[in-house]
Amino acid sequence: MEPSVPDKTEMPDDANGSRSPKTPQNMPPPDEEFHGEQVLTIAGGHFVHDTYSAFIPPLLPLLQERLGASYALTGGLVVFTQLPSLLNPLIGYLADKVSLRYFVILAPAVSATLISCLGLTSDYLALAFLLLAAGVSIAAFHAPAPAMIARISGRRLGTGMSLFMAAGELGRTLGPIVAVAGVGWFGLEGIWRLAFVGWLVSGILYLRLRRVSARPGINAATQLPWRKARRLFGTLGWLLIPRIFIVVCLTTFLPLFMSDTRGSGLWLAAASLTILEAAGVVGALMTGTLSDRLGRPQVLLVLLGLSPVFLFAFVYAPGWLTVPLLIALGLTAISPTPVFLAIIQDEFPDNRALANGSFMALNFLVRALGIWLVGVLADRIGLQSTFVLAGVSAFLSIPAIWFLPRSGASGRSA
Repeated sequence: MEPSVPDKTEMPDDANGSRSPKTPQNMPPPDEEFHGEQVLTIAGGHFVHDTYSAFIPPLLPLLQERLGASYALTGGLVVFTQLPSLLNPLIGYLADKVSLRYFVILAPAVSATLISCLGLTSDYLALAFLLLAAGVSIAAFHAPAPAMIARISGRRLGTGMSLFMAAGELGRTLGPIVAVAGVGWFGLEGIWRLAFVGWLVSGILYLRLRRVSARPGINAATQLPWRKARRLFGTLGWLLIPRIFIVVCLTTFLPLFMSDTRGSGLWLAAASLTILEAAGVVGALMTGTLSDRLGRPQVLLVLLGLSPVFLFAFVYAPGWLTVPLLIALGLTAISPTPVFLAIIQDEFPDNRALANGSFMALNFLVRALGIWLVGVLADRIGLQSTFVLAGVSAFLSIPAIWFLPRSGASGRSA
């Protein structure tokens, strides 16, 4: 069954007998309807794509042992997947001009192939180039896909973003378990066999999305309004930079923390990441939808205020509280992204792909810097002390919430 998206190039005559403006081929009408079937299709592609990108953190202990590398160099492998995010504004600009649906369609296959080949080399430089190429594929997916979601979500933009991000979180939930299971079945050198699922999903996405436009609308602007963009992205940068250290500690260094600080084995270290990301699925589903009802700033205030407290408790609490605290951290620390994306789509309705690409570039660039800094700090003061400093720094993000725009869904009062 094909997606119910009109493929006519122009609208019917209006009441005065004149022709309505033409719309690009296969572009859905600019209505307010929530196209759930199409949203779930794109979200499904996000799920599989991010399952593969989630292979990297749980394999870091094995890669570190194989390479004999420090925390900084080991964490630096993840940085190489972030560097191509600098291309996101360009990809977003192109996505506002021409439909880049095939970027979304092909990315699961390409990313799956590149990431599943991590075990085929023990040379650091070769791994770096492999992950750099994977980063290009990751960027090619994440710039146009949210714009597609925004276009087909109508008035339920926060819900659409929640489903999209929850699918990604679900992929990052299962990814560590799939990666470790693959190592158990085939060895690190043989996990390339897992790549076939990515190709299968790309085939399904082709059948389902080949007629769905990735452009945001017929009035897409050529560039972002400079004053609004400078003000909003400055505020988002303030929000992102202090809290990124919590995100990096949890999503990249958690398996190393569990292995080196708590003495956990590879399976338990991967399971901790799975528990965190599973809670993140629920959090991602809730935050975007709640922000539609309660307002974006109000939801962010709760999330940013609670996550550092839960991180301190996780570091110092007894072992039997590990699972409940990982769930609490998943619900708060890694779930604000749907709200950030909804704010971006609210404020730049005529150039959503470019705005989203610019935000993703900022987010990934800050994340890359955070990974490097956390690795350096872990080498010098230990992972436990680094986790504590990450929690302290996260409180500095909270004042930025008062500078977010108060128009639209972002400004509803609680």
